[in-house]
Formats: sequence, C-alpha cells, structure tokens
Amino acid sequence: MTDTFASAPASPSAAAYTVPQERRVLTAIPGPKSVEMHKRRLESVSTGVSSTLPVYIKKANGAILVDLDDNHFIDLGAGIGVTTVGHTEANVVEAATNQVQEFIHTLFTITPYEEYIRVAELLAAHTPGDFKKKSVLINSGAEAVENGVKIARKYTGRRAVAVLDHAYHGRTVLTMAMNYKAMPYATGFGPLASDVYHAPSSYPYHDGLSGADAAERTITYLEKVIGASDLACLVVEPIQGEGGFMVPADGYLPLLQEWCTANGVVMIADEIQSGMARTGAYYASEHFGWVPDLVLTAKGIAGGLPLAAVTGRAEIMDASQPGGLGGTFGGNPVACAAAIAVFESIERNDLLAEGARIEKALLAGLTKLKSKYDIIGDIRGKGAMIAIELVQPGTGDTTKLPNAAAVSSIAAFAAQHGVLLLTAGTYGNVLRFLPSLAVTDALIADALTVIDHAIAAL
Repeated sequence: MTDTFASAPASPSAAAYTVPQERRVLTAIPGPKSVEMHKRRLESVSTGVSSTLPVYIKKANGAILVDLDDNHFIDLGAGIGVTTVGHTEANVVEAATNQVQEFIHTLFTITPYEEYIRVAELLAAHTPGDFKKKSVLINSGAEAVENGVKIARKYTGRRAVAVLDHAYHGRTVLTMAMNYKAMPYATGFGPLASDVYHAPSSYPYHDGLSGADAAERTITYLEKVIGASDLACLVVEPIQGEGGFMVPADGYLPLLQEWCTANGVVMIADEIQSGMARTGAYYASEHFGWVPDLVLTAKGIAGGLPLAAVTGRAEIMDASQPGGLGGTFGGNPVACAAAIAVFESIERNDLLAEGARIEKALLAGLTKLKSKYDIIGDIRGKGAMIAIELVQPGTGDTTKLPNAAAVSSIAAFAAQHGVLLLTAGTYGNVLRFLPSLAVTDALIADALTVIDHAIAAL
C-alpha cells in the first residue's frame, strides 16, 4: 500500500542525512513485521508499559523514523522532546562513540572525570540568572524533580511541596503525587506521598485572567491552604507539557518568584520538556522574564542518552551534606559527552533560530486550519513546542467543551499516513507538536496537509 497523499520532497540539505527526510507509507500501519514484533512484545513486556503507536523502529535520523517495514514517519514527537537536535545527530553520535572507546563508567562519586564537570559548567552558563550556580547530574526527569524537592527541603528545613493544576512531573512515588491527573499515572499505586499541594494555575484560554490576577489567586492558595512558613518549594513548568502546553499569562511567573523570594520559598522551574533550545531560547523561563532558583533539565540535554540535572543557586545546591546527592549512573560519561555535543550543536547550528523558524511555520499552518475548522479552539506554545486544543463544534468562544474524540481520531488518521503525533491535555483534547529542531518547513507543511485531511475526515 502506498500513501494517497504526496509526500514532502527531500530538502536541499538532504545529503547531510542518512535517511531521506520524507514521508513514505508502503504498508498498512502497523506493517506485517511490526505486527509480528508486537506479538513478541506482548509475551515479554509488562502491559503497564504502553506505546502510542505499535510500529517498531529500526532506524531514525533527523526528523524521520523508519520502521521494520520501511515506512518513513514524520516524527512530531521527538521521543517526547528528547531528540531535540534531531535523531542520531552527527555530533552527538561522534562524541558518544569516542567516549565509549575511552571509558564507559567509573561512577563520579568514586573516581570523577572532566565530562561531568564540563556539563555542570555549561548548565551554569546557560540556565537563567547571572548568580553563582552549581549542579548535580542524575538519570531522568522524574529523578531531577525528586532531587529538586529534596534539595529545597534540606535548604529551607520545611516540609511542604506545591505544584500547579494541570502539572505533570513523573511516575515515581513522589512525582505521581505531584501530577494533576491520576489516571494512568497514580491510579492504584497509592498511598501517595504526603505534603504535596495543588495550587490553581494560569490557563488564559479558559480562565481569562491576567498574569497579575492569576498570580494573586495562586498566592492566596499558597498562603491560606499551606502557609508560607511550611512551604519548601513551588515546582512549576513554565509551559506545561502533559497538561496541554498551557502558556501562562504575562507576568504570572515573575510575580510568583517575587512572592517565593520574599517568603523564603525555593521556586523550581521544571524545564524537563521545555528546555534545551526547544522553545527558541535555551530555557522557556527566559520568554517570561523568570529567573528561578533551581532549574530541572532532562529529555533533550543528551540527544537521546539518559541524563538529567538540577542546577541552581550555589547556596541552595550546597545545602546537602556530602554523599546526600548522586547515584550509580548519574552523570554517566557517555551521556555527558553527548550532552556537551548537544550544547555545541545548538551554538554551531544556531538552533535557537531554528526553534523560532519552526514556531513560525507551525503557527502559520495551524492558523489556516483554525480558520477552516471550528473545532480548533486555541493555538498556543513557543518554538518547537506548539499545541492546538480541540473543542466541540461551535463552543470555541463559549463553553469550550473538550473534544477528546476528535484528537484520538486525528492522531490515528495521521499515523496511518506516516505522521506521528502526540496527544496531551488534562481532558485528552490537545494535539501537541514537539518536533526536533531538524524538521524542515517542507515536512511541517506535509504533516499539516495530512492533519487537514484528518480533520476533514471527521
């Protein structure tokens, strides 16, 4: 079977890629080889580990995934924001390969090495704020959240943790209590961690509040329900990820930081999905004039290798006693080498500008679709982190009723035609566009054509 839509041609720079940067659908989705692989998976992998699309990948490069049946998918998910510089980006591959040949593991807390130190230096240079900073390197986003909370509690001597409505922070015992949505992340896994509080957030499309009014509402909750004297930290995604790419109203985040600073509360930016050049800035906090006390980095930092970090004010980071932070694989030298290459590629290839280019292309195309289809209620985001919220027909300017069924149908249609889309949102009614910074305008246009057909097919 071949796709009924014309696929995007390879870009003029296609010679830089090992996989043609174009969409190709040669079989039914999933194809026969993926179907056979899926049978093996069902016999050996926990059903708790689900997959968005049961096609099995054998190769990836740039913005294209190739499955076992040689179908080429436009990847608009980037492993949920991990392969921000592109799949198998040449600098990352070279750096990791070279490091593997030198040494793979020693454990930094036993016999340290320069690569860990260099990553910490780069994080200090590129996270918001011109004060002295230090870092600890760990393995994953959820581990970064847990360490951020742990450090804040140690520094303040306080117990309570506050997060915002619609937040997502991970699947560990602590972080599942920090998520807004229980299913599937917390249901049946209780009891949940205590002293975690959910404050109202800024959601302009639905609440219509200014940044100042939304901040006043959040602060009132923090003061009345928790009390500043018991609050160790406020953990905030500058652009909420799983919640649906909510962009807060102007002024909201700096006002919360001002309150936190005045009350001795550590304000933590969860930049796990939004950081590392994805939004056209190194960190999304920069778009809002927000300088947090601690910044959490993961996903895109090492081009696909597992690495995460907590970076922040030196006096906060140094509150822990020696041996209180770390872990067996934290700051693995191969992952650190890859992270250094990611920072170098961002600078060398001006990837901040690529984020702005992608935002322009996505917003232009999605705005055209919004003018055609009234189920698109809102378009929002920054850089290569854009979403559309789908509503029931005719409700986009009134009740804004969620339309999760349309999101599911569009994502399924797109997959059948070689476009991998991610869904999101507390009510399952958001389509998020999270491509790598390697995605071309031609691929974006091609993907939007498929989405146009998907909405029309509803």
